[in-house]
Amino acid sequence: QRLLAESGGGVVQPGGSLRLSCRARGIIFGRYAMAWYRQAPGKQRELVAAITSDGTTNYSDSVKGRFTISRDNAESTVYLQMNSPEPEDTAVYYCHARLFRSEYWGLGTQVTVSS
Repeated sequence: QRLLAESGGGVVQPGGSLRLSCRARGIIFGRYAMAWYRQAPGKQRELVAAITSDGTTNYSDSVKGRFTISRDNAESTVYLQMNSPEPEDTAVYYCHARLFRSEYWGLGTQVTVSS
């Protein structure tokens, strides 16, 4: 059973919207800092957005103002709301959890932005 399970990926048109979800199991979710990373073909994995255990958020410059990260501790789930996506946002999106030296990755979900 995976600790982090992403869902919600797919094909979206430029200017549309998509919401990714990541459900955690087997960890005390509320204590973990959560983040979304992405990796496009031929590129390194990069941070998209992060949210601390107390709700402080951080975004990469490329998605600031378009994407929103949020968390629901009662549901052990972190979300990434993607508004006005662009073709350059096409990538595999990974969920990440970190608490001190413990960290976990999901298997990723593909997001393709195309008309």
